[in-house]
Amino acid sequence: MQDAGLISLRRMKEGQKARIAHVQASGELGRRIRDMGLIPGAEVEVVGRAPLRDPVALRLPGFTLSLRNNEADYIVVEPLKQAG
Repeated sequence: MQDAGLISLRRMKEGQKARIAHVQASGELGRRIRDMGLIPGAEVEVVGRAPLRDPVALRLPGFTLSLRNNEADYIVVEPLKQAG
């Protein structure tokens, strides 16, 4: 998973932004994740987490999405550099 700075979406911190590199899930779960707009190239930002850290709230262009950690494990992202 440490391929060229790539991490699982689950490991992102609140306020961190990233670009989706790929989705490792296949079949029904993979289709459902992609149907939610989590596709390679999409930018995401972690905007919050529940008190027990599951689920995680993500901001994508135009909407906010809540995702369970077991689903976030299948999404591999490239963290983006923060300005300033």
